[in-house]
Amino acid sequence: IQKLCDRVASSTLLDDRRDAVRALKSLSKKYRLEVGIQAMEHLIRVLQTDRSDSEIIGYALDTLYNVISNDLEEEEQEENIPKQVDDLGSQFTEIFIKQQENVTLLLTLVEEFDFHVRWPGVKLLTSLLKQQGPQVQQIILVSPMGVSRLMDLLADSREVIRNDGVLLLQQLTKSNAAIQKIVAFENAFERLLDIITEEGNSDGGIVVEDCLLLLQNLLKNNNSNQNFFKEGSYIQRMKPWFEVGDDNCGWSAQKVTNLHLMLQLVRVLVSPTNPPGATSSCQKAMFHCGLLQQLCTILMATGVPADILTETINTVSEVIRGCQMNQDYFASVNAPSNPPRPAIVVLLMSMVNERQPFVLRCAVLYCFQCFLYKNQKGQGEIVSTLLPSTIDATGNSVSAGQLLCGGLFSTDSLSNWCAAVALAHALQENATLKEQLLRVQLATSIGNPPVSLLQQCTNILSQGSKVQTRVGLLMLLCTWLSNCSIAVTHFLHNPANVPFLTGQIAENLGEEEQLVQGLCALLLGISIYYNDNSLENYRKEKLKQLIEKRIGRENFIEKLGFISKHELYSRAAQKPQPSFSSPDHMMFDHEFTKLVKELEGVISKAIYKSSEEDKKEEEVKKTLEQHDNIVTHYKKVIREQDQELEELKQRINTLTSQNEQLQATVTQQVSQIQQHKDQYNLLKVQLGKDTQHHNSHGDTFQMNGIQMEDVSKLKEELEEWKNKHELLQGQLREKDSVIEKLKTSQLEVGTTEQSSQTSKSGGLEHSNDLQKELEILRSQLQLQSVEISKLQMENQKLQVMNATVDPVLGDSGAAAANNSELVGQLEQEIRELKSEVKALSEEKESLKQHLDSTSSTVAILQDEKNKLQQEVAESKKEQDDLLVLLADQDQKISVMKSRLKDFGASFEDEDDIESGDQGDEDEDGDEEEQD
Repeated sequence: IQKLCDRVASSTLLDDRRDAVRALKSLSKKYRLEVGIQAMEHLIRVLQTDRSDSEIIGYALDTLYNVISNDLEEEEQEENIPKQVDDLGSQFTEIFIKQQENVTLLLTLVEEFDFHVRWPGVKLLTSLLKQQGPQVQQIILVSPMGVSRLMDLLADSREVIRNDGVLLLQQLTKSNAAIQKIVAFENAFERLLDIITEEGNSDGGIVVEDCLLLLQNLLKNNNSNQNFFKEGSYIQRMKPWFEVGDDNCGWSAQKVTNLHLMLQLVRVLVSPTNPPGATSSCQKAMFHCGLLQQLCTILMATGVPADILTETINTVSEVIRGCQMNQDYFASVNAPSNPPRPAIVVLLMSMVNERQPFVLRCAVLYCFQCFLYKNQKGQGEIVSTLLPSTIDATGNSVSAGQLLCGGLFSTDSLSNWCAAVALAHALQENATLKEQLLRVQLATSIGNPPVSLLQQCTNILSQGSKVQTRVGLLMLLCTWLSNCSIAVTHFLHNPANVPFLTGQIAENLGEEEQLVQGLCALLLGISIYYNDNSLENYRKEKLKQLIEKRIGRENFIEKLGFISKHELYSRAAQKPQPSFSSPDHMMFDHEFTKLVKELEGVISKAIYKSSEEDKKEEEVKKTLEQHDNIVTHYKKVIREQDQELEELKQRINTLTSQNEQLQATVTQQVSQIQQHKDQYNLLKVQLGKDTQHHNSHGDTFQMNGIQMEDVSKLKEELEEWKNKHELLQGQLREKDSVIEKLKTSQLEVGTTEQSSQTSKSGGLEHSNDLQKELEILRSQLQLQSVEISKLQMENQKLQVMNATVDPVLGDSGAAAANNSELVGQLEQEIRELKSEVKALSEEKESLKQHLDSTSSTVAILQDEKNKLQQEVAESKKEQDDLLVLLADQDQKISVMKSRLKDFGASFEDEDDIESGDQGDEDEDGDEEEQD
């Protein structure tokens, strides 16, 4: 080993150093101490200087892991040596972390992606945390991004590194709230729940178990992380964990372990030791997401392993504890039996069945206690099943009350104790039910008259049953009689009860019986303290004289102190869940320990008070009660007057707001009327302008001498002239063609004149005729041309006139059409405006009437307000008078108190008593939170 260390330290070639480190690794398992002492410094130097070579870094990390870790050695070593092994690993760890840079260097190496570096680095860091957890945690916490670097391991795609990363985070988060918070806010919940889902929830392997253990580390006793878990809606993602099938046989050991851890994780979120507000919000979230329903399904399923069923009962207990909504749901759950039975009844059947496992019976008792915790409705339902009017006469179905009575009087002492404690929880802090339970009658045997439940309990006590049974019954009786004078009277009415108690207390019995003696002393003390002196033979004074004669005050107080000094009492006072190592240790209930703590002091004081002090105290109490009654009465009167004043003020405010709204409506409608008026006036002006414009157009037409009818006639005449002109043009063209023909024929005649002399004489006549016809035609042509020129002149004039008239005609025609339409529209609008104006005037009238009525209402309200102010002044005056009266009474009381003090009476002021009670309550609350 020394030679190898020298090679590591002095070799210049990387290969030589690598071989030497590999050799050290192979020796480190067998010669752990030698390698650790000689090579650790050289290995750390390798980590610092040879980071470029992943292989040598991996060998060095593996060697350090073998030296520091105890895992391998513990497997090989015998059972008598592990302590030395632990010391060796712890010492090497201390050497390694002495230089904080070594841990920082290791965190840097864990960031490397290379498998041969990252994996051994993770294992080494885990081993360091196992050996010297708090010191390594502190180094990582102050290292920049130390925790964040390790969180990246959960995102590694290689399962080996991811799974070992979970183990590393388990060690890192142990008992360190700061690191737990950092890990949680680095999105650990999301990643861990994803891994659990990928692995198959409760059906997954050991990876699921590791994730659940890490989640427990993050959430247990860490209110910040619990709140973050709830706010992140991660409770909803827990529901699929508890989905079980119909066939629940053959569960693997790993599945049982996983489900057990999942149930424990639910309990961490709703633990009674958490702040009440946080627990309550988690309970509600579990109900709304269906998690409670899923747990109740497991509770009622068949084939579920016993330890899972027990843990499920405990989990359901804490999910419903003190949450009315969840308690109501649990009361409605039925077991899948024929006929269906309530789940509570089925569980109670298991509790009073002595063949059931002890831990299961304890779990059912805890479930019943949690169901009744701060649940007066549930308490009433349980007690009602015992009352004569509600018991099922047919006997077809067994009720919770019948099961409790059966367990209370069975031969099994454990059933007696459980039933007594369960019944005591049904009466906890509920004076009404304590009185109602006095009505319960039991038929003990055929032919004998029925016996009350209270009497039967005392009968069993006097028969000398087992200690566990008697302790359970005494706890029930103490709870029943405390703060209930009627129950105390019923108890004292039986002449055998007081002698039995005094006899039990006075005897000098063994250590086992001392607990019973203490409880008997407590019961007798309650009978004195809550005695209303209604029975002459058992008045407070007589009972105290009896104690003085038979027992002795000091002896009585000593026996009373046996309870709180008992070891089992201290264990029960720690937490609400009944957890006992064996049935013999099942003696005290958590809620009963609170009652003992509350009553022990006041009973001790009550025993030492003399009869004169009692009388004086009673007189003072009566006076104070009268004073309190007067004060209460006046307080009630003042409260009623304040309430009336508040109601009247609200009425005034309501009417004032209504008045303001109505005024706003009136103002708005007045403005609308004004707008309508303005619009009407504007339209009226526009209508006047349009009429004037129309009239001016008519004037221009008359000025030009052209009326609308004349224009239309001119158009018609113009059309006729155009047609005539076209007709004449056509005739003219025909004549021209005839003339052209004649000219051509004349030319032809001139050429043939010389050649045909014979035809000349015959054609002269014809030529003359043609000449005449030609002349006629020419004259006609001239006439027509003159006429045509006239027509053309006239046509030109008409065209000029048409050109000047057409735009006027077009405008006038359009204007006429537009005017006719405008006139129609204006008439229509005028009619509409008239109707609208009429409607507005009617509306204005109604608004005026409404305004008048509102004004009258305001005046009435003002009168009422004045009256109320007067009444307020009178009530204030009355209050001042009352205060004066109270001051006089207080003065009288103080005088009386001083007189009583002169007579030697000792008593506490009412304010001191109240403050003392408040202090007790605060101390109880603090202890409950610590529990």
